[in-house]
Amino acid sequence: MTQRSAGDSGHPRLLVVRNDKLGDFMLSWPALACLKASDAAPHVSALVPSYTAPLARQCPWIDEVLIDPGDASGREGRRELLHRLREASFDALLTLFSTPRIGRLGWQAGIPLRLAPATKWAQLFYNRRIVQRRSRSKKPEYLYNLELAEALLKELGLKVPVRPEPPYWPLPDGTRKAQRERIADELGLETSRLWLFLHPGSGGSAVNLSLERYANLVLAVEAQLAEASRHAPIWVLTAGPGEGAAIDFLRTRLLDKSVTAHLLPPRHGLDDFALSLSAADLFIAGSTGPLHIAGCLDRPTAGFYPARRSATPLRWQTCNAEAHRLAFCPPPGAGERDMDSIDIEAAAGRIADHLRHFPTCETTP
Repeated sequence: MTQRSAGDSGHPRLLVVRNDKLGDFMLSWPALACLKASDAAPHVSALVPSYTAPLARQCPWIDEVLIDPGDASGREGRRELLHRLREASFDALLTLFSTPRIGRLGWQAGIPLRLAPATKWAQLFYNRRIVQRRSRSKKPEYLYNLELAEALLKELGLKVPVRPEPPYWPLPDGTRKAQRERIADELGLETSRLWLFLHPGSGGSAVNLSLERYANLVLAVEAQLAEASRHAPIWVLTAGPGEGAAIDFLRTRLLDKSVTAHLLPPRHGLDDFALSLSAADLFIAGSTGPLHIAGCLDRPTAGFYPARRSATPLRWQTCNAEAHRLAFCPPPGAGERDMDSIDIEAAAGRIADHLRHFPTCETTP
Protein backbone atom coordinates (compact mmCIF):
# COMPACT_ATOMS: atom_id res chain seq x y z
CA MET A 1 0.00 0.00 0.00
CA THR A 2 1.05 3.63 -0.32
CA GLN A 3 1.66 5.19 3.06
CA ARG A 4 0.82 8.85 3.31
CA SER A 5 2.52 9.97 6.54
CA ALA A 6 5.20 7.31 6.86
CA GLY A 7 6.96 8.27 3.65
CA ASP A 8 9.17 10.96 5.20
CA SER A 9 9.66 9.69 8.74
CA GLY A 10 9.53 5.96 8.07
CA HIS A 11 7.26 5.55 11.08
CA PRO A 12 3.72 4.45 10.19
CA ARG A 13 0.89 6.18 11.99
CA LEU A 14 -1.56 3.62 13.33
CA LEU A 15 -4.97 4.08 14.92
CA VAL A 16 -6.14 1.23 17.17
CA VAL A 17 -9.74 1.14 18.38
CA ARG A 18 -10.96 -0.77 21.43
CA ASN A 19 -13.77 1.41 22.68
CA ASP A 20 -15.87 -0.97 24.76
CA LYS A 21 -15.43 -2.16 28.36
CA LEU A 22 -12.46 -2.09 30.71
CA GLY A 23 -11.64 -5.80 30.59
CA ASP A 24 -11.80 -5.81 26.78
CA PHE A 25 -9.41 -2.87 26.67
CA MET A 26 -6.88 -4.53 29.00
CA LEU A 27 -6.88 -7.58 26.75
CA SER A 28 -5.79 -5.37 23.86
CA TRP A 29 -2.44 -4.55 25.50
CA PRO A 30 -0.63 -7.62 24.07
CA ALA A 31 -1.69 -6.46 20.58
CA LEU A 32 -0.50 -2.93 21.30
CA ALA A 33 2.82 -4.29 22.60
CA CYS A 34 3.20 -6.27 19.38
CA LEU A 35 2.70 -3.18 17.22
CA LYS A 36 5.21 -1.13 19.18
CA ALA A 37 7.77 -3.96 18.98
CA SER A 38 7.88 -3.66 15.19
CA ASP A 39 11.20 -2.50 13.74
CA ALA A 40 9.32 0.33 12.03
CA ALA A 41 8.64 1.91 15.45
CA PRO A 42 5.11 2.99 14.51
CA HIS A 43 3.31 5.86 16.16
CA VAL A 44 0.30 4.24 17.87
CA SER A 45 -2.81 6.22 18.70
CA ALA A 46 -5.67 4.59 20.60
CA LEU A 47 -9.32 5.57 20.32
CA VAL A 48 -10.98 4.79 23.66
CA PRO A 49 -13.96 5.99 25.72
CA SER A 50 -13.33 8.53 28.45
CA TYR A 51 -13.80 5.79 31.06
CA THR A 52 -10.70 3.82 30.05
CA ALA A 53 -8.65 6.86 28.96
CA PRO A 54 -6.75 7.15 32.28
CA LEU A 55 -5.44 3.60 31.80
CA ALA A 56 -4.71 4.19 28.13
CA ARG A 57 -2.46 7.07 29.19
CA GLN A 58 -0.57 4.65 31.44
CA CYS A 59 -0.04 2.13 28.63
CA PRO A 60 3.61 2.09 27.51
CA TRP A 61 2.56 0.94 24.02
CA ILE A 62 0.33 3.95 23.25
CA ASP A 63 1.77 7.24 22.02
CA GLU A 64 -1.46 9.24 21.85
CA VAL A 65 -4.91 8.80 23.38
CA LEU A 66 -7.99 9.96 21.48
CA ILE A 67 -11.38 10.08 23.19
CA ASP A 68 -14.34 8.46 21.49
CA PRO A 69 -17.44 10.47 22.51
CA GLY A 70 -19.63 7.45 21.78
CA ASP A 71 -22.81 6.71 19.87
CA ALA A 72 -24.79 9.37 21.75
CA SER A 73 -22.38 12.23 21.05
CA GLY A 74 -24.59 13.76 18.38
CA ARG A 75 -23.70 15.16 14.99
CA GLU A 76 -21.30 17.77 16.35
CA GLY A 77 -19.32 15.23 18.35
CA ARG A 78 -19.05 12.90 15.37
CA ARG A 79 -17.98 15.74 13.10
CA GLU A 80 -15.27 16.86 15.52
CA LEU A 81 -13.85 13.34 15.85
CA LEU A 82 -13.88 12.86 12.08
CA HIS A 83 -12.02 16.14 11.61
CA ARG A 84 -9.39 15.05 14.10
CA LEU A 85 -8.85 11.71 12.39
CA ARG A 86 -8.50 13.38 9.00
CA GLU A 87 -5.96 15.82 10.39
CA ALA A 88 -3.91 12.97 11.88
CA SER A 89 -3.36 11.34 8.46
CA PHE A 90 -3.26 7.80 9.75
CA ASP A 91 -1.77 5.11 7.54
CA ALA A 92 -3.83 2.30 9.00
CA LEU A 93 -6.82 1.61 11.23
CA LEU A 94 -7.00 -1.51 13.38
CA THR A 95 -10.41 -2.05 14.95
CA LEU A 96 -10.30 -4.85 17.52
CA PHE A 97 -14.05 -4.79 18.07
CA SER A 98 -15.92 -3.65 15.02
CA THR A 99 -19.04 -1.49 14.98
CA PRO A 100 -20.70 0.21 12.00
CA ARG A 101 -20.07 3.68 13.44
CA ILE A 102 -16.32 3.14 13.79
CA GLY A 103 -16.06 1.40 10.44
CA ARG A 104 -17.79 4.28 8.70
CA LEU A 105 -15.65 6.78 10.61
CA GLY A 106 -12.42 5.21 9.37
CA TRP A 107 -13.74 5.13 5.81
CA GLN A 108 -14.86 8.77 5.95
CA ALA A 109 -11.50 9.79 7.42
CA GLY A 110 -9.80 8.38 4.33
CA ILE A 111 -7.54 5.98 6.23
CA PRO A 112 -6.11 3.87 3.38
CA LEU A 113 -5.71 0.55 5.22
CA ARG A 114 -8.59 -0.44 7.47
CA LEU A 115 -8.46 -3.86 9.13
CA ALA A 116 -11.00 -5.54 11.42
CA PRO A 117 -12.51 -8.93 12.21
CA ALA A 118 -14.87 -10.17 9.49
CA THR A 119 -18.02 -9.92 11.59
CA LYS A 120 -21.42 -8.37 11.02
CA TRP A 121 -22.18 -5.85 8.32
CA ALA A 122 -19.70 -3.36 9.77
CA GLN A 123 -16.98 -5.23 7.85
CA LEU A 124 -18.20 -3.53 4.66
CA PHE A 125 -16.30 -0.40 5.71
CA TYR A 126 -12.97 -2.27 5.94
CA ASN A 127 -10.72 -3.21 3.05
CA ARG A 128 -8.91 -5.92 5.04
CA ARG A 129 -10.94 -8.44 7.00
CA ILE A 130 -9.73 -11.32 9.15
CA VAL A 131 -12.01 -14.28 9.78
CA GLN A 132 -11.80 -15.26 13.46
CA ARG A 133 -15.22 -16.53 14.60
CA ARG A 134 -14.61 -15.40 18.17
CA SER A 135 -18.04 -16.56 19.35
CA ARG A 136 -16.77 -20.13 19.18
CA SER A 137 -14.38 -19.24 22.02
CA LYS A 138 -11.54 -21.44 20.77
CA LYS A 139 -8.80 -18.98 21.79
CA PRO A 140 -8.25 -16.30 24.42
CA GLU A 141 -9.55 -12.87 23.51
CA TYR A 142 -6.11 -11.33 23.86
CA LEU A 143 -4.75 -13.85 21.34
CA TYR A 144 -7.46 -12.92 18.83
CA ASN A 145 -6.40 -9.28 19.29
CA LEU A 146 -2.73 -10.18 18.91
CA GLU A 147 -3.42 -12.02 15.66
CA LEU A 148 -5.14 -8.93 14.28
CA ALA A 149 -2.10 -6.80 15.15
CA GLU A 150 0.18 -9.27 13.40
CA ALA A 151 -2.09 -9.26 10.33
CA LEU A 152 -1.93 -5.46 10.21
CA LEU A 153 1.87 -5.48 10.30
CA LYS A 154 1.93 -7.98 7.43
CA GLU A 155 -0.45 -5.82 5.40
CA LEU A 156 1.90 -2.88 5.96
CA GLY A 157 4.81 -4.96 4.71
CA LEU A 158 6.47 -4.88 8.13
CA LYS A 159 8.26 -7.72 9.88
CA VAL A 160 6.15 -9.34 12.60
CA PRO A 161 8.16 -9.32 15.84
CA VAL A 162 8.51 -12.18 18.28
CA ARG A 163 5.35 -12.26 20.35
CA PRO A 164 5.67 -10.23 23.54
CA GLU A 165 5.39 -12.00 26.89
CA PRO A 166 3.91 -10.94 30.24
CA PRO A 167 3.85 -8.54 31.88
CA TYR A 168 2.03 -6.56 29.23
CA TRP A 169 1.95 -3.68 31.70
CA PRO A 170 5.55 -3.56 32.92
CA LEU A 171 5.94 -1.19 35.84
CA PRO A 172 9.05 0.77 36.75
CA ASP A 173 11.28 -0.83 39.37
CA GLY A 174 10.03 -0.20 42.88
CA THR A 175 6.41 0.51 41.91
CA ARG A 176 4.98 -2.64 43.49
CA LYS A 177 6.98 -2.09 46.67
CA ALA A 178 5.81 1.53 46.85
CA GLN A 179 2.18 0.47 46.44
CA ARG A 180 2.50 -2.11 49.21
CA GLU A 181 4.07 0.44 51.53
CA ARG A 182 1.34 2.93 50.73
CA ILE A 183 -1.45 0.45 51.50
CA ALA A 184 0.36 -0.83 54.58
CA ASP A 185 0.52 2.72 55.93
CA GLU A 186 -3.14 3.40 55.13
CA LEU A 187 -4.52 0.20 56.64
CA GLY A 188 -1.85 -0.80 59.16
CA LEU A 189 -1.07 -4.08 57.38
CA GLU A 190 1.90 -6.40 57.84
CA THR A 191 4.02 -6.47 54.71
CA SER A 192 5.49 -9.87 55.56
CA ARG A 193 2.20 -11.73 55.03
CA LEU A 194 0.51 -12.63 51.77
CA TRP A 195 -2.08 -10.13 50.58
CA LEU A 196 -5.15 -11.57 48.86
CA PHE A 197 -7.25 -9.00 47.04
CA LEU A 198 -10.90 -9.90 46.48
CA HIS A 199 -13.14 -7.98 44.09
CA PRO A 200 -16.65 -9.43 44.47
CA GLY A 201 -18.46 -6.99 42.17
CA SER A 202 -18.90 -7.31 38.43
CA GLY A 203 -20.05 -3.89 37.30
CA GLY A 204 -23.05 -5.66 35.80
CA SER A 205 -20.89 -7.04 32.96
CA ALA A 206 -20.63 -10.69 33.95
CA VAL A 207 -22.34 -13.45 35.89
CA ASN A 208 -20.55 -13.77 39.21
CA LEU A 209 -20.48 -15.64 42.49
CA SER A 210 -22.89 -14.38 45.13
CA LEU A 211 -21.50 -12.49 48.11
CA GLU A 212 -22.33 -15.46 50.32
CA ARG A 213 -20.32 -17.75 48.05
CA TYR A 214 -17.38 -15.36 48.14
CA ALA A 215 -17.59 -15.38 51.94
CA ASN A 216 -17.56 -19.18 51.92
CA LEU A 217 -14.54 -19.12 49.62
CA VAL A 218 -12.60 -16.89 52.01
CA LEU A 219 -13.45 -19.12 54.96
CA ALA A 220 -12.47 -22.25 53.05
CA VAL A 221 -9.13 -20.78 51.96
CA GLU A 222 -8.42 -19.74 55.55
CA ALA A 223 -9.24 -23.22 56.84
CA GLN A 224 -7.10 -25.02 54.28
CA LEU A 225 -4.11 -22.77 54.88
CA ALA A 226 -4.48 -23.34 58.61
CA GLU A 227 -4.45 -27.10 58.06
CA ALA A 228 -1.17 -26.67 56.19
CA SER A 229 0.25 -24.61 59.08
CA ARG A 230 0.53 -21.52 56.91
CA HIS A 231 -0.02 -18.03 58.23
CA ALA A 232 -3.44 -16.59 57.50
CA PRO A 233 -3.34 -14.15 54.59
CA ILE A 234 -4.44 -10.55 54.75
CA TRP A 235 -7.68 -9.98 52.85
CA VAL A 236 -8.17 -6.70 51.01
CA LEU A 237 -11.56 -6.00 49.40
CA THR A 238 -11.81 -3.80 46.33
CA ALA A 239 -14.97 -2.27 44.91
CA GLY A 240 -16.20 -0.43 41.88
CA PRO A 241 -18.62 2.52 41.77
CA GLY A 242 -21.88 1.78 43.55
CA GLU A 243 -20.62 -1.43 45.18
CA GLY A 244 -20.09 -0.05 48.68
CA ALA A 245 -23.15 -1.75 50.19
CA ALA A 246 -22.09 -5.13 48.83
CA ILE A 247 -18.61 -4.75 50.27
CA ASP A 248 -20.01 -3.77 53.67
CA PHE A 249 -22.20 -6.88 53.66
CA LEU A 250 -19.24 -9.11 52.82
CA ARG A 251 -16.99 -7.54 55.46
CA THR A 252 -19.68 -8.00 58.10
CA ARG A 253 -20.29 -11.58 57.06
CA LEU A 254 -16.58 -12.36 57.38
CA LEU A 255 -16.21 -10.51 60.67
CA ASP A 256 -19.04 -12.66 62.08
CA LYS A 257 -16.76 -15.62 61.33
CA SER A 258 -13.75 -13.92 62.95
CA VAL A 259 -12.06 -13.03 59.65
CA THR A 260 -10.99 -9.43 59.19
CA ALA A 261 -11.15 -8.02 55.68
CA HIS A 262 -9.82 -4.56 54.86
CA LEU A 263 -11.30 -2.22 52.31
CA LEU A 264 -8.90 -0.66 49.84
CA PRO A 265 -9.13 3.10 50.45
CA PRO A 266 -10.58 5.32 47.71
CA ARG A 267 -8.18 6.05 44.90
CA HIS A 268 -7.60 9.10 42.70
CA GLY A 269 -9.10 7.71 39.53
CA LEU A 270 -9.05 4.44 37.64
CA ASP A 271 -5.32 4.57 36.92
CA ASP A 272 -4.48 5.01 40.61
CA PHE A 273 -6.80 2.12 41.50
CA ALA A 274 -5.15 -0.05 38.84
CA LEU A 275 -1.67 0.61 40.17
CA SER A 276 -2.86 -0.42 43.64
CA LEU A 277 -3.60 -3.89 42.30
CA SER A 278 0.13 -4.45 41.74
CA ALA A 279 0.39 -4.85 45.53
CA ALA A 280 -1.67 -8.06 45.49
CA ASP A 281 -0.07 -11.47 45.92
CA LEU A 282 -3.25 -12.96 44.47
CA PHE A 283 -6.24 -11.21 42.92
CA ILE A 284 -9.62 -13.00 43.09
CA ALA A 285 -12.64 -11.85 41.09
CA GLY A 286 -15.24 -12.72 38.53
CA SER A 287 -14.56 -12.15 34.83
CA THR A 288 -14.49 -8.39 35.08
CA GLY A 289 -12.25 -5.41 34.39
CA PRO A 290 -10.13 -5.43 37.57
CA LEU A 291 -9.29 -9.12 37.05
CA HIS A 292 -7.85 -8.25 33.66
CA ILE A 293 -5.92 -5.29 35.06
CA ALA A 294 -4.27 -7.67 37.52
CA GLY A 295 -3.57 -10.09 34.68
CA CYS A 296 -1.97 -7.37 32.57
CA LEU A 297 0.26 -6.56 35.54
CA ASP A 298 1.15 -10.30 35.64
CA ARG A 299 -0.12 -10.63 39.19
CA PRO A 300 -1.42 -14.11 40.12
CA THR A 301 -5.18 -14.32 39.53
CA ALA A 302 -8.09 -16.60 40.39
CA GLY A 303 -11.07 -15.94 38.14
CA PHE A 304 -14.65 -17.22 38.34
CA TYR A 305 -16.42 -17.59 35.00
CA PRO A 306 -19.92 -18.57 33.87
CA ALA A 307 -20.59 -21.57 31.63
CA ARG A 308 -21.78 -19.42 28.72
CA ARG A 309 -20.00 -20.30 25.47
CA SER A 310 -19.05 -16.70 24.74
CA ALA A 311 -17.71 -16.17 28.28
CA THR A 312 -15.59 -19.26 28.92
CA PRO A 313 -12.40 -19.26 30.98
CA LEU A 314 -10.47 -19.85 27.77
CA ARG A 315 -12.05 -16.97 25.83
CA TRP A 316 -11.66 -14.47 28.67
CA GLN A 317 -8.41 -15.84 30.02
CA THR A 318 -6.28 -13.28 31.80
CA CYS A 319 -3.10 -12.34 29.96
CA ASN A 320 -0.69 -13.07 32.81
CA ALA A 321 1.78 -15.95 32.69
CA GLU A 322 0.23 -19.42 32.68
CA ALA A 323 1.71 -20.25 36.09
CA HIS A 324 -0.06 -17.21 37.52
CA ARG A 325 -3.58 -18.18 36.39
CA LEU A 326 -6.34 -20.09 38.13
CA ALA A 327 -9.80 -20.32 36.60
CA PHE A 328 -13.08 -21.80 37.83
CA CYS A 329 -16.42 -22.33 36.12
CA PRO A 330 -19.55 -24.50 36.48
CA PRO A 331 -19.15 -28.19 35.59
CA PRO A 332 -20.32 -29.60 32.23
CA GLY A 333 -24.10 -29.70 32.03
CA ALA A 334 -24.66 -26.80 34.40
CA GLY A 335 -26.77 -23.84 33.33
CA GLU A 336 -25.10 -20.78 31.84
CA ARG A 337 -25.74 -18.71 34.96
CA ASP A 338 -25.48 -21.50 37.52
CA MET A 339 -22.50 -20.19 39.47
CA ASP A 340 -23.75 -22.06 42.54
CA SER A 341 -22.64 -25.30 40.90
CA ILE A 342 -18.97 -24.31 41.22
CA ASP A 343 -17.36 -26.42 43.97
CA ILE A 344 -16.15 -23.74 46.38
CA GLU A 345 -14.23 -26.19 48.56
CA ALA A 346 -12.35 -27.49 45.53
CA ALA A 347 -11.65 -23.95 44.34
CA ALA A 348 -10.37 -23.01 47.79
CA GLY A 349 -8.15 -26.08 47.73
CA ARG A 350 -6.54 -25.05 44.47
CA ILE A 351 -6.08 -21.48 45.69
CA ALA A 352 -4.57 -22.65 48.99
CA ASP A 353 -2.26 -25.04 47.15
CA HIS A 354 -1.21 -22.20 44.86
CA LEU A 355 -0.42 -20.04 47.89
CA ARG A 356 1.58 -22.78 49.62
CA HIS A 357 4.21 -22.48 46.93
CA PHE A 358 4.52 -18.73 47.26
CA PRO A 359 7.63 -17.24 48.84
CA THR A 360 7.05 -14.55 51.43
CA CYS A 361 5.60 -11.46 49.80
CA GLU A 362 8.79 -9.53 50.49
CA THR A 363 10.60 -11.73 47.97
CA THR A 364 7.75 -11.93 45.49
CA PRO A 365 8.68 -9.87 42.41
